Amino acid sequence: MKRLLFPLIGIVVLAVTVTQVMASRQAKNVAPARPVVAAPVNIMAEGRVVTYPGAQVTVGSDVAGTIESIAVLEKDVVRKGQVLAVVRADDTRAALAESRSRVGEADADIRLYILESERAQRLFHEDVGSKQAWEKAERDIDAARARRASAAAEVKRLEAMVAKTVIKAPIDGVVITRDIHPGEAIESGAPVVTIADLKKTRIEAEVDEFDAARVALGAKVDISAEGFDNQSWRGTIEEIPDAVTSRRLKPQDAAKPIDTRVLLVKVALGGPTPLKLGQRVEVQIATK
Repeated sequence: MKRLLFPLIGIVVLAVTVTQVMASRQAKNVAPARPVVAAPVNIMAEGRVVTYPGAQVTVGSDVAGTIESIAVLEKDVVRKGQVLAVVRADDTRAALAESRSRVGEADADIRLYILESERAQRLFHEDVGSKQAWEKAERDIDAARARRASAAAEVKRLEAMVAKTVIKAPIDGVVITRDIHPGEAIESGAPVVTIADLKKTRIEAEVDEFDAARVALGAKVDISAEGFDNQSWRGTIEEIPDAVTSRRLKPQDAAKPIDTRVLLVKVALGGPTPLKLGQRVEVQIATK
């Protein structure tokens, strides 16, 4: 039995060794499994159509009064310097005319006192007149010049007030709102019209602060809006602020918290769109 047992054990050990060697070779020939990398998830956000800084202006009146005329309607195209409205200023114009008359009177007095001074000086040198009369004539000239300077300053003040009654467009653009009508009384600082350059619009997207680190300048953006089915527009992120702020738009998704801080990312439009100023949009920002 012992003679048979030892050879059998040798055969079993050899078989196990051969099996392990073959399994090791097969394992080397199998390519290692690659780690599964999750595809980047785009950032979804809501935004609205806005103008570039300085491209939308609310024009107000610098003076109180009654609107005499208004030359524009909503949707009118206006040019910088164009007259938009005129505030009635009859009293101011009358005061301006009176002040100009005072300037003219002062000029006449100055001419008269100069002649009197020259005559008094000549008489004094001829030992006919007194030095006191000459000095009085000089004082009259100085007083007339002072009256003229005061009247001239009043003329400038009233001219500035009259100029303020003519309200002009500060930029080129389109009248998007008109707040007054002829015959309406307004206070100083009251809005008259709002003008916007509709060629200078972009998207202001409210990106949740949790996604702030994934937003990059130059990232591609898809823009869509309700009412424009199967339409979308392209854009590019051109400005990322350095601070977050409170949400301005109420989320359409009721599951989103309204107290989340957001990053107001500015998106340049890739071309003209039918979107309206202030319209709400949805944006999808591509991430790397």
